Amino acid sequence: MKYRKPGEVCMAGAGGLRILAVWTLTRALLLLCVFRVLVTPGPDVTSDVTYIYQGWYEVLRTGTFPLDDVTWQYPPAAALAVLAPGAVPFLGYAAAFYLLTCVADAAVTGLLLYAGGRPGRTPRGAWVWTAGVALLGPTAYARYDLMVTALAVAALLAGAHRARAAGVLAGFGALVKVWPALLLVGAERGGPARRAWGAAAATAGAVAVMFAAAMPGAFAFLVFQRDRGTEVESLGALVFHVARHLGWPGTVRLNYGSVEFLGPYVPVVSAAAQALTVAAFGWLLLWRLRARTWTVTTPADAAFAAVLLFTATSRVISPQYMLWLVGLAAVCLAYRESRMAVPARLVLAATSVTFLEFPVWFSHVVASDALGVTLLAVRNGLLVAAAVLACRTLWRRTVPRPGAELSPAPAADSLASAR
Repeated sequence: MKYRKPGEVCMAGAGGLRILAVWTLTRALLLLCVFRVLVTPGPDVTSDVTYIYQGWYEVLRTGTFPLDDVTWQYPPAAALAVLAPGAVPFLGYAAAFYLLTCVADAAVTGLLLYAGGRPGRTPRGAWVWTAGVALLGPTAYARYDLMVTALAVAALLAGAHRARAAGVLAGFGALVKVWPALLLVGAERGGPARRAWGAAAATAGAVAVMFAAAMPGAFAFLVFQRDRGTEVESLGALVFHVARHLGWPGTVRLNYGSVEFLGPYVPVVSAAAQALTVAAFGWLLLWRLRARTWTVTTPADAAFAAVLLFTATSRVISPQYMLWLVGLAAVCLAYRESRMAVPARLVLAATSVTFLEFPVWFSHVVASDALGVTLLAVRNGLLVAAAVLACRTLWRRTVPRPGAELSPAPAADSLASAR
């Protein structure tokens, strides 16, 4: 067994205290913002909670999904996140939602701090999370994505030793907001993959059947998602932001719950984005088939790369999607031997630009003026660069070069336990 020197323990403790101090200060500011004590420029980011979420809450508590509301575009278990504030009866809906989001945030921070103190780990992950959520601003607390990200972080951290637990969390997360289904793409071949994927499929299937039997309209979201267009913050939207200055006759309108471009060629660009997503999944499948070397960081690295690809190619890149990437980047950097530091920094940079494009200067984005287009080009460019670098790093670390065989690198935890 490897023991830390007393000085190392003190340094780890001091580092944890600094993280907690920064977390407390930044989260106090976020809470002041969502409670409207401090007001950020731009549109009110809390309107989704006070109007949309609370409206869904009133429908869901009657035992049915909001079948007549096309903005309900989420898997059935998302109902649990929307209904959760009802478990805090001494607060109003919005206040209870913000409190629960803060609790989920604290849980992620605690998990990353605990993981960072283990052999082969580092508190860098907790720093990434603490900084990333703060950089996104009050939007982080005004959407339920932080709760989903908490499930994802717990799944990846559990996967290091408990494949079935990781599968259960990922399967449940996929029924809350789909993307956690990508968390297990990097599960180690053989027994760990079979246990994780089996547990995920069983959990997702059981939850889906339960909701389908208990509440009408559990899968109406599939139709609403299918009919979405190109949202103004997406990568494909840059085509229309530029085209508006060249005489393109389309418009920008609130459609299916987000601000989208409507007009000629929008279906073509939307189809191209979907084709890119399919190509990204094809690359992931090819990587899975070719990969031969698994290290302790591979599951988190693969999940990070997969969600980056999914996000960058999506028809919609809502600001809260950055929380997914920040959480996965934090798990990657919790491992001392991680090589995802550069993509993680690019994600943090993209998160800070996201706060500027929404909410601060969102009116410029909608107007497609020089400032709005520049912000989107920078943010989306950073995401594409992060995705390319993450995929390249993952490939180089796991796929042997032609004519060479790579020996599996021993996991840091295995080395520590062997000593």
